[in-house]
Amino acid sequence: MRADFIFDSLKNRHNQFVELVAQCPEDKRNLIPKGFKNSIHWHLGHVLTVSEFHVFGLSEFALNKKLPASYQDFFAYGTKPADWQGEPPAWDVLIDQLRKQPDEIRELLVDKLDVPVIENFLKAETFGELIISTVMHATDHIGFVSAMLKALK
Repeated sequence: MRADFIFDSLKNRHNQFVELVAQCPEDKRNLIPKGFKNSIHWHLGHVLTVSEFHVFGLSEFALNKKLPASYQDFFAYGTKPADWQGEPPAWDVLIDQLRKQPDEIRELLVDKLDVPVIENFLKAETFGELIISTVMHATDHIGFVSAMLKALK
C-alpha cells in the first residue's frame, strides 16, 4: 500500500506537470516572461533531469540513469537557457521521457523504498524519501509554470 502511494504520487505529479506544460503554445515555449529566469521548455527538461538525478544520482543506482549526460548541461540546477550551447532536446522527446520515467523508477525500485541511500543534500535517508523529494520538486515547478503561463498570455 505504501509503495503504491509513493509511486502513484510520482506518476500523478509527472502527469499533472505534462498536462500543464502542454497548455503552452509552441511559439511561447522558449520565451522567458518578465520576472522569471527560465522558459517553460527549461522547466520541462529540468523536472525530468532533476527527477533522475534525485533518484539515481543521489544513490548507488547511478548506473541506471537513462538520460544522456548532456541533459545536465541544459537542465541541471543553476542552468538557464541563456547559457545553452546548442539546441536543447526537443520538446516532444522530453514529454515522452517524462511520461515514461515514473514507470521506469517503479520497476527498478519497487521493493527498495526502505533501502538506505548515500548521504545527500536532500537529507533523504532512503529511496522512498528520494522519490518523495522528487514529487515535491515537481510540485514546485507546477507552480512556476502555472504562473508563467498566466504571464505569457
